[in-house]
Amino acid sequence: MNLFDLSLKLNGFPIKEARRVLVSIQNLNEEGFRDYIEKQKVQIVNYHLKHNPFYQSVFKETRFTNWDAVPIMTKRDLQQPLINRLSEGFSPKNVYVNKTSGSSGDPFVFAKDKFCHALTWTIIQDRFGWFNLNFNSSKQARFYGIPLDKKGYYQERFKDVLSGRFRFSVYDFSDVALEGFLKKFRTTSFDYINGYTSAIVQFAKFLEKREVILTSVCPTLKACVVTSEMLFENDKLLMEKQFGIPVVNEYGASELDLIAFQNPKDEWIVNSETLFVEIVDDNNQVLPYGEEGRVVITSLYNKAHPFIRYDIGDVGILSKESTLQKPQLQKLIGRTNDLAILPSGKKAAGLTFYYITKSIVEDDGNVKEFMIEQLDLQTFKIIYVSNEKLSDSQTKIIIKEIENYLEKGLTIIFERQTRLKRSKSGKLKQFTSLLNKI
Repeated sequence: MNLFDLSLKLNGFPIKEARRVLVSIQNLNEEGFRDYIEKQKVQIVNYHLKHNPFYQSVFKETRFTNWDAVPIMTKRDLQQPLINRLSEGFSPKNVYVNKTSGSSGDPFVFAKDKFCHALTWTIIQDRFGWFNLNFNSSKQARFYGIPLDKKGYYQERFKDVLSGRFRFSVYDFSDVALEGFLKKFRTTSFDYINGYTSAIVQFAKFLEKREVILTSVCPTLKACVVTSEMLFENDKLLMEKQFGIPVVNEYGASELDLIAFQNPKDEWIVNSETLFVEIVDDNNQVLPYGEEGRVVITSLYNKAHPFIRYDIGDVGILSKESTLQKPQLQKLIGRTNDLAILPSGKKAAGLTFYYITKSIVEDDGNVKEFMIEQLDLQTFKIIYVSNEKLSDSQTKIIIKEIENYLEKGLTIIFERQTRLKRSKSGKLKQFTSLLNKI
């Protein structure tokens, strides 16, 4: 039984229709694809100019004339209540709603219409199929976080059951925990590994120390897909050696779609079917293939909420081998995370703080930016920019969340600033450890 597809269908996401649309796009020849892209770009702009007052205020002009005149949107534009940004005919009750991770330091709530979200899953399934992985039948070893509140925890666990996956904790990388991971691989026929890069690297380092090749204990493994953080070449080589399978680099954004995915030829293929990806300079001029600049993305199907020429906050290069129909990502700068090292000796993935900082991300847009620094083993500083100072009750909630996810007895400092220091690339690293690198 195709439980994954069935769960999407029961939640109102038309997965079969989305799959038919994707196949029709992929069957276009070069000329037909060029016409398709130009048509979709114009259609999505005109749709939001007609049906979305928020986008009208961003666009400022009354009608579309040419693509270069379409304004570039930033995350700051979107930091206002979601209801203000939805198109006519859409409400939080009839769309897919979620929050961005805040990995760039600019969190907000977003929405997708149900067909657009179905297309997202169709693209993901298509790309995983490059490695003979099927969401309806392949068993996943999942290295992700999980909400610790009762409702969120059981919702994710239920999704895990429907999706045929087992979730490993990224909150504890002690030897005892990692021994438990290895034991699970010995007794479960996993088809693939998927999750946060830094968490999976820690498991690979543990296997190296134990002199274990993972496929020797779990021979059903086919691939490892890493996401959400930068994949460095030495880490990739380590994982491929210790796992005995190819390591695949995924680049995506929850508010958009799967953006790029490495194919079996090790080409980082950009999603050109449902997204239009551009690289621009500091003056918002589109750069030719091979030049480094800001990544700007248009969601070609999201009618509920505009993501049109949306500056995602990353810097990258599309390779000179790119074409309109097959763009290739040569380089991506962004989204690296350190490990948090705690007084007990416990280690946790930097993206653990994604779940913690969700408690300060509110739909009213009060918190504009945030980042977290580990000053020493005991002390963490939460630095944020906001319209109003966090209240005592809010800071108590955050401290409680940190105790739930990490451990008690930590010192938490809150520091409100008017602006946060960014790297030369313009990225704001959500979590930084000032401890010596391990």
